[in-house]
Amino acid sequence: MFINNFDPVAFQIFFLEIRWYSLAYIFGIIFGWLYCKKILIKDEKLLSLFDDLITYLIIGIILGGRIGYIIFYNLEYYLQNLSEILMIWKGGMSFHGGLIGVILATILFSKNNKVNSYIFLDLISLVAPIGLFFGRIANFINSELYGKETDIFWSVKFIAIDGLSRHPSQIYEAIFEGLILFMFLNYLSKKNYLEKPGLISSIFLILYSCFRFIIEFFREPDIQIGYMAYQLTIGQYMCVLFLFLGISLYLIKRNEK
Repeated sequence: MFINNFDPVAFQIFFLEIRWYSLAYIFGIIFGWLYCKKILIKDEKLLSLFDDLITYLIIGIILGGRIGYIIFYNLEYYLQNLSEILMIWKGGMSFHGGLIGVILATILFSKNNKVNSYIFLDLISLVAPIGLFFGRIANFINSELYGKETDIFWSVKFIAIDGLSRHPSQIYEAIFEGLILFMFLNYLSKKNYLEKPGLISSIFLILYSCFRFIIEFFREPDIQIGYMAYQLTIGQYMCVLFLFLGISLYLIKRNEK
């Protein structure tokens, strides 16, 4: 059993608190950008364009993630507390909202530069698990998105919550949505899957949705929402939607000449 009593604040500079949650986004973006630039992208034109794309992606992640969380998970609260909408350093980001933001930002950028948007979306899919890994570790440090009560020997007591022994669901997600997804997609990238733009993106959607859907069974539902129909969470319903989108995209791209 592990005792989680981490401080969500990494360090403080005068009155400014630097939180692990913010650092997770920063490191995820930096490492993803470097991996694309140094390892994945071989074309000089794409290299120069990718630097400009990063700005679009950051805006898409932040706006999409925050708006998605507000709309999908906690609309009533934020309508009553408008001043907290901008306080993203306290948490409250939706992966699926951020995903939608990234897709829209990439499509807009690609159209402006006359590039197939799936080329960039595939690259983003290959490095997205890096950000997911850091994000889930930050969730663990913050004692949020915690798991259900259990007596397994690797259980964790989240002192900031209630001190009960729980599944470290954030670590499960970091492993499957982060490490395993990263290794598998990058293995496929070396097997000519990048030659059909859109295939990697579709497989990312399929695998992420499957991993997240299953792991949600070990995680407590969002307290302000609880369970929905068939004892499923809103996150699981979002996963089902994106799973079908991923399968549809895979079937389309696989058969393209």
